[in-house]
Amino acid sequence: MKQVIFIFMAILLGTGTILAQDGGASISLTENSYDFGSIKEADGLVTHTFTVKNDGDAPLVITRVIASCGCTSPQWTKEPIAPGQTGEVEVTFNPKGRPGPFSKSVSIYSNGKTGSYAVTIRGEVI
Repeated sequence: MKQVIFIFMAILLGTGTILAQDGGASISLTENSYDFGSIKEADGLVTHTFTVKNDGDAPLVITRVIASCGCTSPQWTKEPIAPGQTGEVEVTFNPKGRPGPFSKSVSIYSNGKTGSYAVTIRGEVI
């Protein structure tokens, strides 16, 4: 009898684990890259805001956002993003002392995807 109960509990636990993996938060963005075009070094910082959407059925939490270099600084929505709602990742590039073309990546880490979601900004400093 104990073996039957043990087998039943193992099946129930396995089914619950599989069902739990189907749901959860899911991150998506309306765009993966943004081109500033030609920007003047003398005009200073430029910023673009990426819209992040939670396509899942649990709150999405952006845990960290990392830029590929110190000339790029990100800011992001810190509070959980409800299912179906949106948040923001704002990326600012400092063109001072960086003439020529640039391409910088930003990695977005969340509970909605294993690993990171990468976005890119690019342009040319004149």
